[in-house]
Amino acid sequence: MAETAVPSPLRRELRETLRLAAPLAAANLLQMLVYAIDVIFVARLGETALAASSLATTLFGLMMWCTIGLTGACAPLIAAELGRRRHAVREVRRSVRMALWLAVACGLLAMAVAARGEALLRLTGQDAEVSRQAGRFLEILLWATIPNIMAGVLRNFVSALGRPVFATAITALAIVVNALGNYVFVFGRFGAPAMGLDGSAFSSVLTAFAMLGAYVLAIRADRRLRRYHLFGRWWRAEWARLRDLLRIGLPIALIILAEGGLFSSAAFLMGLIGQAQLAGHTVALQVAALAFQIPFGIGQAATIRVGYHFGAGNHAAVGQAGKAALLMALGYMALPAALMIGAPRFVLGLYVDPAAPQNAAMVGFAVQYLAIAAAFQLFDGMQAVLAGALRGLQDTRVPMLLALAGYWLCGFATSVVLGFFTPLGGHGVWAGLAVGLIVVSALLGQRWWRRERLGLVPDWRD
Repeated sequence: MAETAVPSPLRRELRETLRLAAPLAAANLLQMLVYAIDVIFVARLGETALAASSLATTLFGLMMWCTIGLTGACAPLIAAELGRRRHAVREVRRSVRMALWLAVACGLLAMAVAARGEALLRLTGQDAEVSRQAGRFLEILLWATIPNIMAGVLRNFVSALGRPVFATAITALAIVVNALGNYVFVFGRFGAPAMGLDGSAFSSVLTAFAMLGAYVLAIRADRRLRRYHLFGRWWRAEWARLRDLLRIGLPIALIILAEGGLFSSAAFLMGLIGQAQLAGHTVALQVAALAFQIPFGIGQAATIRVGYHFGAGNHAAVGQAGKAALLMALGYMALPAALMIGAPRFVLGLYVDPAAPQNAAMVGFAVQYLAIAAAFQLFDGMQAVLAGALRGLQDTRVPMLLALAGYWLCGFATSVVLGFFTPLGGHGVWAGLAVGLIVVSALLGQRWWRRERLGLVPDWRD
């Protein structure tokens, strides 16, 4: 009788990574649609309202990404605890509890910044009326801060515990809630007052609380998740675990700030070059951001899979988990790269009408920028996965320094030099973005491949 075929370790790891990454990537894509809904409704209020909303959400979004990145340090801790001991109920609960504490503390700080939104925007030289409306928008939106960050913590918990599909379903629910909230409160439907721009902010607050509530209900309803009793003894401090979260999470937040700051600065540089170039940059960057959500989800899955094997002290499995995630990301990123080169107007059609005469200059620049974006797609996917894999090893401090050097000393400097001191203009700015991503992916890759020599994978069983 023929022996039953046993799947290879790499094939098994590919399957497990895909099982985690697919729903997480889908949730990331759906999250972009949640943000797009606000733009769709606010755009009908006029250019001033749209500009105010864009500025406010840019500031708010950067704070959210950083704080969710900081509290997201609970994911590698949970994965490592499960790797060391499959039924580490108490240890997992401690990590989540302290992450929720940190979410509240970070949320209060972010709320204080958002409350000064108008003054901050005026300091950057923004239009007075746009700043006033953006400030009012932030005064409402700030109430979404803490529930958003707490929902991020619970998303990490359900994903690490093998329920990433909850993240997809709850983000889909957020789309429905946000669309309905915008429809009701922006334009005053079903007897509600027409709040205009403020109504969109109010809808975002409702959406944040709906997401948090949905995670709580899902955790209580699921037998495997319910046994962790996450919300019991929530007042009990675990200072050592909080220090671990800060040790791992603060560098993650700074990496996000470095990368987000590079791309935000690129928009500022493009605005100095010309309005058509800025418009083309904005649309092309949206396409690149959409493509990035898949490797970002794979990177999140890599954090969990590598973290699990890290906790178990299984050196070989750590390597297989990283290799599986890299192969998956590289295989996918070839597709958007091909589309950006072969059918740029098709992908731009997701956001604008390429045939409209008024869009001719914008589309022309966007097509050229997409050609550069296609060139760095593989490196963008690699750096996302490598950063996620290193987080699984709880290695974040040195990657933070590498990211700062790559994005700013190399990427931003290249953008400035090529964009303003050569005839390249906007193409030079995008070349700088490519340089930053290439350098960071190379530096992170070198650290990942030297992980054994650097002692990043200790054997907990020794």
